[in-house]
Amino acid sequence: MEAMKSKANCVQNSSCTIMIFHPTEEEFNDFDKYIAYMESQGAHRAGLAKVIPPRGWKARQTYDDISDILIAAPLQQVVSGKKATTVGEYRQLANSGKYQTPPHSDFEDLERKYWKTRLYDSPIYGADISGSLTLGELAGHWSCLRVL
Repeated sequence: MEAMKSKANCVQNSSCTIMIFHPTEEEFNDFDKYIAYMESQGAHRAGLAKVIPPRGWKARQTYDDISDILIAAPLQQVVSGKKATTVGEYRQLANSGKYQTPPHSDFEDLERKYWKTRLYDSPIYGADISGSLTLGELAGHWSCLRVL
């Protein structure tokens, strides 16, 4: 396989960060080859990567003809009224036998277990919190309070 010319934001990704790729139009047109290139750069180590399509690329010319596309198995998150909980109580719940990270041999095994159990239990997550866990100088632009 010949080497891809576009550059990722780091080489071999030893820190497992999410990498960003900017493929050329030619590279973008060969999905399998570009995915192989991304993996050769270490993108798989983080579990996902960001790919910015070449300038001018569009997913489709128009969205006028999508009304009749069938969604065979739509998923719906059911919101039920749970009582309020503190972050400490939430931490206890997250670390409990039911919700803790299951034993796994590697990240592929963990991902497989996640998707295998995803439809059987609804996840619990902390939305609509009154404060922020990302305050101060260290949080910078990542502070949830900055996006409100």
